[in-house]
Amino acid sequence: MIKSPLPNANQAFRSPPILLATWFGAGLMPKAPGTWGSLAALPFAWAISAAGGQVALLIGAVFAFGVGWWASNVYLDHFGGEDPDPVVIDEVAGQWLTLAAVAPDPVLFVVGFGLFRLVDIYKPWPVSWADQKVKAGLGIMLDDILAALYAGAGLYIVNAAMIQGGWK
Repeated sequence: MIKSPLPNANQAFRSPPILLATWFGAGLMPKAPGTWGSLAALPFAWAISAAGGQVALLIGAVFAFGVGWWASNVYLDHFGGEDPDPVVIDEVAGQWLTLAAVAPDPVLFVVGFGLFRLVDIYKPWPVSWADQKVKAGLGIMLDDILAALYAGAGLYIVNAAMIQGGWK
């Protein structure tokens, strides 16, 4: 049997791990699923951060990493592939980790979204290493977490510059 790396919406919405792996179907969008996954993570990030602060968002990112590792492995077992486009829970964990560097602020969340997407797409070392060498669910998740460390550091610097420059 040949596995297809793309579930249909019916498959995604009937299976909790597939639903989570595709972040409630965001990964099933036809173009740029990683960007859609990151975008779909933002309202959740805002709500978590507004309710519990940066620590809650950091805890959420760690939780999303663990759940994503499991859900990604389930996805791979069902549909195959190495890092299938529909799996975007890695973008969710990475986006949340990036945004945990700052308090909720619309401008900073937009900047954080852009920084994370930029680093996730261009994959500087060791993001590229993790993307190429670490396999299965851990590999799917790890490169985005490493990308988030770069993006979060950049976002923290942007925030500090905004404060220093009197923009906040």
